Amino acid sequence: MQAVLALEDGRLFWGKAFGAGSDANGPAVERVGEVVFNTSLTGYQEIFTDPSYAGQIVVLTNPHIGNYGTSPSDAESARPYIEGLVVREFSPVSSNWRSTEVADEYLERSGVPVISEIDTRAVVRHLRANGCLRGVISTAVEDTDALVAKARAHKKMDGTDLASVVTTKSSYAWDASEPKNETGDKLLPVADAAAKDTLHVVAYDFGIKQNILRMLTRENCRVTVVPAKTSAADVLAMAPDGVFFSNGPGDPEPLEYAVKNVQEMQGKVPMFGICLGHQIFGLALGGKTYKLKFGHHGGNHPIMNLETGKVEITAQNHNFNVDPESLPADVERTHTNLNDDTLAGLRHKTDPMFSVQYHPEASPGPHDSHYLFKDFRKMMEDWKK
Repeated sequence: MQAVLALEDGRLFWGKAFGAGSDANGPAVERVGEVVFNTSLTGYQEIFTDPSYAGQIVVLTNPHIGNYGTSPSDAESARPYIEGLVVREFSPVSSNWRSTEVADEYLERSGVPVISEIDTRAVVRHLRANGCLRGVISTAVEDTDALVAKARAHKKMDGTDLASVVTTKSSYAWDASEPKNETGDKLLPVADAAAKDTLHVVAYDFGIKQNILRMLTRENCRVTVVPAKTSAADVLAMAPDGVFFSNGPGDPEPLEYAVKNVQEMQGKVPMFGICLGHQIFGLALGGKTYKLKFGHHGGNHPIMNLETGKVEITAQNHNFNVDPESLPADVERTHTNLNDDTLAGLRHKTDPMFSVQYHPEASPGPHDSHYLFKDFRKMMEDWKK
């Protein structure tokens, strides 16, 4: 089956269909979204299932995708959230002892179309030159002008609240003892957790990844996950030792409810935010956010820790950023992105709150920034004294 990627500026990329809509005897599939590229070398299933990709079509720069199949323990949420996938070569088979389903069947079952056998380097160069563009992946390719028009008519990511769409519908307690919640990663031991007092963390779900919850429980935290619009009063009534603000998709500016919650809890409880949570912190502290030209997506972004002088290789997935010049004097910059000098971390000088514009839990990605969960643990311990 043939497929096409049609961009809003009229650029077309032709390829072979996999995933949803690739059956010649089945119905054609069209999916529309903002097209972004990710430079990670591994971890495609984690990318598929990251809710931060809601509303986006993902181009993977690594040329060979699908070769190790999929596994339930590699999923970062209950299902894939990407609108579509663009790759150079997509493997119809898998070869890995952990694999339970080939990637082609996994995405087909989830309704996600894949376009393969195209020049992904050309797609990436086009996005780098022109910025993020809306696009359509379609296996019904008779009228490409109509596809381009559909891409242009699609709502832009700017001003869109997607966090309230992907969030959990009700609160729940994260059960770290469930087999599906443990990866068996020997690099992330849990033996020392028994020596620590259990702390209660309430985590806002704006599109939270499961490995964030694993990292919190490895610090012996009991985690309660709450919907994005849960009020600050309701969270404080749970008597948390700390509050976590998660990653998520879309523009942070429409999330006035989340900004208000940060302001109401500031100085009352330790808070830690990542990615969208970091952007919410920036807005709550009086700063402004803006959209990056083509975003930061991948597992190889260098970040300078301004306190230690060390460089961390980090996993990132965001299209918006906090303007450091807009932040007040009582907020300090803790991390900077060495690729473009954008703000990558902040901390309030007096109140117990800090955040970073990347994914310290990785999955996929390096483990360089795992220490931030220990920093959060120490902040909560110090606050209790």
